[in-house]
Order: sequence, then structure tokens, then C-alpha cells
Amino acid sequence: MTAQLRIRTIDAHTAGEPLRIVTGGIEPIPGETILAKRRFAREHLEHVRRALMLEPRGHADMYGCILTEPTTEDGDVGVLFLHNEGYSTMCGHGIIALATVGLEQRLFAVRDESAIRIDTPAGRVTARADRDGERVRSVTFENVPSFVFAPALDVPVPDLGAVRCDVAFGGAFYAYVDAASVGLDLEARELPRIIDHGKRIKHAVAEACALSHPSGDADLEFLYGVIFVGPATAPRHSRNVCVFADGEVDRCPTGTGVSGRAAIHHARGELAVGDWITIESVLGTPFDVRAAATCRAGTHAAIRPEVRGAAHTTGFHEFLVDPEDPLRDGFLLR
Repeated sequence: MTAQLRIRTIDAHTAGEPLRIVTGGIEPIPGETILAKRRFAREHLEHVRRALMLEPRGHADMYGCILTEPTTEDGDVGVLFLHNEGYSTMCGHGIIALATVGLEQRLFAVRDESAIRIDTPAGRVTARADRDGERVRSVTFENVPSFVFAPALDVPVPDLGAVRCDVAFGGAFYAYVDAASVGLDLEARELPRIIDHGKRIKHAVAEACALSHPSGDADLEFLYGVIFVGPATAPRHSRNVCVFADGEVDRCPTGTGVSGRAAIHHARGELAVGDWITIESVLGTPFDVRAAATCRAGTHAAIRPEVRGAAHTTGFHEFLVDPEDPLRDGFLLR
């Protein structure tokens, strides 16, 4: 009989978005690169992802990560991000929560708290913590090069007509859509319509726009989600609501999403290097973002975004997966 699986986690949230960090119960993930480890997880650890992300232990909007050994000589830790559909390439709120919980709970050794080097499938991300004794008050991270891939793209969407969007990369590819242009208010009461519009626009843009990443790695060349942009509570810059994976809604402003936003605004001449803007979520929770420097990503003019936010631990758990449980692999009901 297959033994009962016991998986230990620490749960946290960043600006309202959950992160379930696996701290024990699975074997080290093989692979010489983080993308290789991601491929291994997709092929061999689906039972773990489903058990932790889906009901009855998770829910349709759960998010998580698995820590790995670093795959670079100077890396401190590697990370794979999980959600209701599969595995992300990067996650900003996850970096903030991982750095916060990692330091407070000593999950991994760090050479320098002002430059925590994290290996992600999208590339190297460097985080620094603002500490008050043992407590991490906030985390700022320098993201991977972010760039505009297809500006002002008009895509026909069933029942919505031609939808204009900007496709940009901020650790993952997103289609950015002005919420008012498709008749949406970015409030919690609108979430069913936001999800419906997001899923339909995502499918249409993915069909219409062939994505390519400067690395040439096909594992990065997919449309992760749609970000609706609208007005924010003054004096903040704007509001993001991201629909990603299988209709999952981000509770935070989306770290990779605000990175792509910074690339868009910089390309338009609306955001100077070094200037911070604050973008809020559907909950009104904020992330700060700036274009810290300019760079190139292959043939694309790009920026190095910096994103700042705060995370909080919510619990310590040991989850059991009983091989005799007919629902051991998880399920989703919306």
C-alpha cells in the first residue's frame, strides 16, 4: 500500500495574495537549471501541486511555491511557483513573501540580506529586505528585464469586438487592457465578469499573437494572463486586476504585472528612470514599482524594474494525502 504523504508548509500572503511555501515532505527536485526543475515538477509532481492548490486543501485562487537548491554558483535559493493550472515562470508577490518568510523563519542561508539571489524560471531576481529586528517590514526586488512585446494590438474577441491591448513581459507575458474599454469596473462585485472577459481575451490574444522570448526558451513563450487597468484611489497611480492561469484572480497588484506596466509607461515616455509609482489591487492593497535602469532584452528595449511590497505569515501546516482518499488528487468547484 502506498504510504500516506505528509507535506509541511508555511502559508503567507502578500497584499492579500496567498503563498503556500512547501518546507518539507518532498524529495529534492533534480535538474541543472530551474527550467529543468520546472519541467521535472510538471512531469512528476502534479499530485503535489494538485493536493496543495486545489480543494479540499486549497481553492481556485490558491498559489504556492516549492523551494529548490540554487542552480547558479552565487544563488541563495531556487524557487518554482504553483497555481491552479500549473507552474508560473516568475511571481513578484511570491518573491516578496518568500524573502519575508525565508528570513524570518531561516528557511535558507543568505550571504547578504541586501542582495538575496533567487533563481527563478524567468531568470535571476535579487531581493532586499527592510528589517526591524527579526521582523521583515517590506521587500524590494529587482526583476528580470521587462519589455513591451506588442504595443496597441487590436484583437477580435467574441462578444466584445476588437479589443486593444499592449502585450508586455515582466517575468511572464501579459495582455494589458483598459478596463473601461471593455465595460468593466475594477471592483470585487465585478469579479465574475472580470474573470469571464479575462479568459476570453486571453484565449483570443494567445491565438492572434505568437510570443517569443529573447532567451529562445519555449517554456517562457506563453501568455500567462490578462491585466485590466483602471483608476485607483487617489493619490495612487492606477489599479491592476490580473486574471491568470485557469481564471485565477490575483488579490495583489501582481509583481510581474506591475513590472510590465512600468515597461509600458517607460516606453511611452510616461515614466522616467528612477521614479516610483504606486499601483493598487482589487482590494486596494499597494505595490510600488519603478524603472530602476534601462537595458536590452535581445532586440527589445527593456527596463530593470524594482517592485516593493510587504508580506505576512498566516500559518504553519502539515497536510496529509491519504492514498485511500478518492479525492486525494484535489478538485475545483467555483
